[in-house]
Amino acid sequence: MTQTAKLLLDSQCALGEGPIWHAGRQQLFFFDINEQTLFAVTAAGEIADSWLFNEIVAAAAIVDDHTLVLATETGLKQFDLATGGMNRINEIEADNALTRTNDSRVHPSGAFWIGTMTKSETEAPIGSVYHYRNGTLTTLKSGIKIPNATCFSPDGSIAYWSDTPTKKIMQCPTDPATGLPTGDWTLFADVSDHRGYPDGAVVDSEGYLWNARWGGSCVVRHAPDGSIDRVIEVPVSQVTCPAFGGPDLKTLFITTANKNLSAEQLAAEKVAGGLFAIAVDVAGLPETPIAL
Repeated sequence: MTQTAKLLLDSQCALGEGPIWHAGRQQLFFFDINEQTLFAVTAAGEIADSWLFNEIVAAAAIVDDHTLVLATETGLKQFDLATGGMNRINEIEADNALTRTNDSRVHPSGAFWIGTMTKSETEAPIGSVYHYRNGTLTTLKSGIKIPNATCFSPDGSIAYWSDTPTKKIMQCPTDPATGLPTGDWTLFADVSDHRGYPDGAVVDSEGYLWNARWGGSCVVRHAPDGSIDRVIEVPVSQVTCPAFGGPDLKTLFITTANKNLSAEQLAAEKVAGGLFAIAVDVAGLPETPIAL
């Protein structure tokens, strides 16, 4: 059976990314990276709030009902949702004008895995992946082009990740208590014989990985052995990241992008850059608050 996600909000994001469901606020937070904007949206698709920044913001971690930690182009910053106030936590490549943050996610231990990449997407692979927990920043990988698909098994024993141009989703064992790798990276799924490139991903409560496919017009659910379990169609090509939300965590929200589309493509994909959603039969996992 083919399932197709439907437009929830015609947000017209140049690069919609980083969706996370905040259970305490019953809101989905997501970014337009290129427009330096953060949105808060209800499960019904109504914009509850939005914030414009003076630098690139790509991902968020939850602190509590009033505060997020933002992964910005210069590092981690604590963000007060009521006042808009920002406090620096830790610099990340702040002295490198060529890079910015990208796909990032909190491990079940509270560790924040943060990816960085070149702003131009055409330069040499100068990005990295970092691990932040309890005030300590650790470099996990370097020489990265476009870090994506960062997510973790429900028990925190496995990390998943992709350097998008490779068309490979990788996995490695992690310490459930710290979120640090405890072994080598191995292949989880090679998507080169399927549709598009691996973009953002999230793991559900059954341990299956849902991966957005940039250029592939879909989200693919992978079983724990890497095989394809099902495909959710999305009526635009540049699909960026899924997130589970809603009161029962059984709504799959999907961000998309309209950047770099030709005039002909934009005419055919009028809602590219929108936020899409579909009800699914499996629940996601609640977001773990960051361990500051």
